[in-house]
Amino acid sequence: MLYLSPFQILASVLIGLLILRLLRVFVLAHPLDCIPGPPSQSLVKGNLGQLFSTDSRNFHRSLSETYGGVARTFGFFKERCLFIHDPKALHHIFVKDQHIYEETTAFIAGNKAVFGDGLLSTLGDQHRKQRKMLNPVFSPAHMRTMTSQFFGVTYKLRDVFLRKTSNGPQEIEAMTWLARTAFEIVAQSGFGTSFDPISEDYSEHRFVKSTKLLGPVIRGLILLRLYIVPVIYKYKLGTPSFWRTLVNILPWNRLHKLRDIVDTMYDTSFDLFNEKKQALANDEAGFKTTRKDLMSVLIHANSKASEEDRTFTFAAMDTTSSALCRIFWLLATHQDVQDKLRSEIREVKKGCSSEEPDYDKLSSMPYLDAVCRETLRLYTPISLLAREARQDAVLPLSRPIETIDGRKIQELHIPKNTKVFASLLGSNTTPELWGPDTYEWKPERWLSPLPEKLVDAHIPGVYSHLMTFIGGSRSCIGFKFSQMEMKAILYVLIDQFKFYPTKQEIFWNSIGISTPSVDRTQLRPEMPLLIARAD
Repeated sequence: MLYLSPFQILASVLIGLLILRLLRVFVLAHPLDCIPGPPSQSLVKGNLGQLFSTDSRNFHRSLSETYGGVARTFGFFKERCLFIHDPKALHHIFVKDQHIYEETTAFIAGNKAVFGDGLLSTLGDQHRKQRKMLNPVFSPAHMRTMTSQFFGVTYKLRDVFLRKTSNGPQEIEAMTWLARTAFEIVAQSGFGTSFDPISEDYSEHRFVKSTKLLGPVIRGLILLRLYIVPVIYKYKLGTPSFWRTLVNILPWNRLHKLRDIVDTMYDTSFDLFNEKKQALANDEAGFKTTRKDLMSVLIHANSKASEEDRTFTFAAMDTTSSALCRIFWLLATHQDVQDKLRSEIREVKKGCSSEEPDYDKLSSMPYLDAVCRETLRLYTPISLLAREARQDAVLPLSRPIETIDGRKIQELHIPKNTKVFASLLGSNTTPELWGPDTYEWKPERWLSPLPEKLVDAHIPGVYSHLMTFIGGSRSCIGFKFSQMEMKAILYVLIDQFKFYPTKQEIFWNSIGISTPSVDRTQLRPEMPLLIARAD
């Protein structure tokens, strides 16, 4: 009897899938062939190199302006994909037919391998149960108990900037400090522990270092991430111990880096989990009633808290840091907006009995809210989300489009396994909905009624007619947390300091999550700003 090892089976399956894909691409017609779209840039990568490049925002905008809200694009080996931000189509993808347009197999399998069965790694009923359990942690009622924690971490950053500017304005690499502050807020809120004292004499905690390295390392494992891991996941090949042994044996340095990163994240969260579980059992210091961090709440609910915490930390860290950096950069380059925001903050501060406003007061500051909303509209940290059709489907459109052969159609036939790229940026900046000034950063647009066409379009986002946090059952569960974190940091720092651009040009790299850099070739995240004490 012929015996094949899991590795041989995997190789056979991959070769078979490649042959089937080539047959489908070059022999069979596809329903999306009639949809206008850009030519394939590469036989191997199609348009993926443009969709996910460092300058992908400009390509996304050109697709929207050339083809409207619907365009056919190409994936690997000319696989037909759909780029879309038509409002009705988005409603079906994220709300009405969300069971059809699930996260891609590569996304689910990759997250499961790294985080375990966290919220980003599950589908269907399991995902709904997990989300239902987590919802109270991110409710406004719970946010009210955490606001002072946000301010407490931010005051440490304020003190650092006060020391640095004691002798006058200083050029400071703000990206690093903002990222550290955002991460520490997430750490205290998620794990109930501190990883960073927010001081200059600081040795980076191994968990923090691993979390920062995770994204760049994963992006360098394209073949593994998009093809090998999904096949292992889908066909349940081998056992975890077998694959762990194989990872250890393979002479693949980047894969070994990923292994070490995952081990560090797991070990740290598992140790904290056990400490808190023991404290809960002993009811140390009224643990059941006093601890409000995510891990403590989940332990109380008998959940896999360490997996959810790793997921929450990774998901919250880079997106919030990206949004914060963009806001401070925009305020530095728009002094009038910065001055107006500072005036509002100081006016609110006069009416506060304590140094900081409570949750409700912080939430109800109109100009602060407008600055945050406008930044998240025009500069959403993530521009594109991928979905995969789990069955043949019909996707309706809000208005007809013209096919390559001149027909008018108002629905698309989406074959099973088709990749659908939902453009969050495209939805947030459609001129027909947002007006001719859509590509201008104008916080004032949120201080008056929004365009009637936008309201009538019923964008399926959970946040202010925006797709930044998407919608449906997989919308960002922590978007209120992210909002309060940004507002607390802005409230403290804009009151105390003035921010100006330096002579160095800032580039915004759009691979995955948008990040600032002073060198387009190096891609090292950094954003120097000139910081002075405010009068």
